[in-house]
Amino acid sequence: MKRLFLAVVLMVHAVSGAAPSLAQGSDTPRPFQRSDGKWGYVEGEQCWAIEAAFDSASRFVDNRATARVGDRFKVIDTTGREVISLRDNGPADGDFSEGLLAVSSGAFIDVSGRMAFEERFEAVQSFSEGLAAVKRGGQWGFIDRSGRISINPQFDDAYPFHNGLATIKIGSRWGYIDRFGKIVIRPQFDSADTFREPLTRVWMAERNFFINRTGQLGISTGFEAALWFTEGLAAVRVERRWGYINRTGAFAIRPQFDDAWEFSEGLARVKIGGYWGYINLRGDMVIRNIFTEAGSFEQGFARVRLGNRYLTLDRTGRVLLDPACFAPR
Repeated sequence: MKRLFLAVVLMVHAVSGAAPSLAQGSDTPRPFQRSDGKWGYVEGEQCWAIEAAFDSASRFVDNRATARVGDRFKVIDTTGREVISLRDNGPADGDFSEGLLAVSSGAFIDVSGRMAFEERFEAVQSFSEGLAAVKRGGQWGFIDRSGRISINPQFDDAYPFHNGLATIKIGSRWGYIDRFGKIVIRPQFDSADTFREPLTRVWMAERNFFINRTGQLGISTGFEAALWFTEGLAAVRVERRWGYINRTGAFAIRPQFDDAWEFSEGLARVKIGGYWGYINLRGDMVIRNIFTEAGSFEQGFARVRLGNRYLTLDRTGRVLLDPACFAPR
């Protein structure tokens, strides 16, 4: 433990003279988790734009973000002002998407807080590619941006469209439909992911496989476990060790990790000996594995935990100190 504490002290000392900039070429505040776990928003030279007073906070989309204090959700603008009170009616599955927020009461609200459509559904998901999955009468279908049913409720489960295909479940098997509701890959899988990449993972015969958009195996080998392809590589587990394959199925980074995650902005979090660090696309450990928890990089930063402390890293592994000022607004 002394060694881990010393490592963090050294990293903090390295940046204490001049705090790295959080600016992302935009005036939009970005979420920042203070070392005590509370969330706020920062902008500019590591100054608070919105005080850290939330238990969770999403990124801003269309100048709106959702934040939570205890069990109460609210929508805030970029000044931190509450513009929509959601109370316990929180987001159904994410942030604002295509100008609308799906909420747990089965409705969609716009950025002003008004209900977008008259009908409330049994359950809803966010809009993607102009359609949103909704549940009516115990079955899932899809509505368009006007709130009209575009694909009749007929599925036992469904997930959003990505690259023209949506994942649907009939009985106990998963398959895929196109935007007209036509089944293009018959339900045959125990589970299936969305087509965010040319290849997606499915689960069958107690193995993870990768299929293409025609439903054919893109990689013939099955794996104990697998994650999405991102930045050309996918994390897979073989004989209880994680490595990374390319789209041909060849190992680009040999299996050697206790756990692993997808690449984001050129770095992936991996676990060795109970602690997380970060590797690059060549498999080099570029940020040492000293963290008890680690998140993926987003807009140049990642959140990590060391003991009871929450920290924010830049892509060089430097720790950003808690902001000590407020940005003028």
